[in-house]
Amino acid sequence: MTHIKTTLPYSWKQTLRDAAHDRTPVKGLTHTFYKYPARFSPTFARTAIELFSSPGDLILDPYMGGGTTIVEALAAGREVIGNDLNSLATFVTRVKTTRLTSTEINAIIHWVQSVIPALSYDQNPTAFKHLLNDERTRNLTLLKGRFIKKIIATALHNLEILPTTNSRNFVRCALLRVSQTALDGRKRSMSADEFRTRLADTTFHMLDSMSDFIKQWNAAGRSRKTLTTRDASQINKLSIFANQGKLAKLVVTSPPYPGVHVLYHRWQVDGRRESPAPYWITSCNDGQATSFYNFGSRHEPGLTTYFESSLRTLSAIRKVIQPGGIFVQLIAFTNPKNQLPRYLSNMEKAGFKEIRSSGNRIYRNVPNRRWHANSKGRTTGSREVVLVHEIL
Repeated sequence: MTHIKTTLPYSWKQTLRDAAHDRTPVKGLTHTFYKYPARFSPTFARTAIELFSSPGDLILDPYMGGGTTIVEALAAGREVIGNDLNSLATFVTRVKTTRLTSTEINAIIHWVQSVIPALSYDQNPTAFKHLLNDERTRNLTLLKGRFIKKIIATALHNLEILPTTNSRNFVRCALLRVSQTALDGRKRSMSADEFRTRLADTTFHMLDSMSDFIKQWNAAGRSRKTLTTRDASQINKLSIFANQGKLAKLVVTSPPYPGVHVLYHRWQVDGRRESPAPYWITSCNDGQATSFYNFGSRHEPGLTTYFESSLRTLSAIRKVIQPGGIFVQLIAFTNPKNQLPRYLSNMEKAGFKEIRSSGNRIYRNVPNRRWHANSKGRTTGSREVVLVHEIL
């Protein structure tokens, strides 16, 4: 395998360090559509894209989560491919990056004005009883959830008046965002009035944010996106790689973290009881255990499954990066002393070489991140390290 030396911008490390340490709350474009677990800073993604790629280049995020890299790449005029194992991630990212027609926007505004004021706890559930009995509403019968559950079901039932899949998904995403606020880890119940107000305000705010994003996307050249839901170890089989022969110039991503328990697919309601309600609201498929989305159980001795899964995905990613390409990632470890060397070994086995200039690696403490690290040993799951690699 021939190693092509990568030429990096001057003082790239300091620029990337400043971006990693940026503590500005997530905002702008469509980034606030949903608080996806383990999302990272738009500032970091934007900086990496500007440092290591040019307009028209192909960017890849094989573990895209809430789509931060996808949004920033499109806004910067890059073609982009986003992938995630979780259908919820694909749903959220698709809504964040789907253009709405004027007809769809007007229909959404009409839905807000006509449907939301009528949402209440008191409506007869006969017409939407099937929604209330869905397995994906599990644990919403508890005190803090059962009344909100009925309002959500009423809203879902009334999606049929919207004219297109895109308009219905946009409203589903607004409903997802407000329901997350109402249910996920909430210590007190949200009133019907507050829910209605938040849903209307959130939907209008999302429409404004989408308008800003589309303007920036258009100004950057209306670059293309591809979104897919699959195991990242199969990423090289995507048509754009397998048939069209295109290769990525840059990977900007944040993979699952070894030994760190992240609920990518559940909310915690009424005393940390887990509910798959996000899949109910978005009409996405689930049914997988937490370990499915985390490359393996955090309780497994030695985390063998995690590191085997990680190596498979990294090897597939290496196949779709062009000579001179760069791989930038944020990752955290419950036991950095042991796990970081193993992860770096995986990167090398997959065909990557770490790029390190003078000084130590870049670390960042993640503010306001909700997860539960392995209970054994020191908890370090909210301290991320920035890794920059080139291909061998």
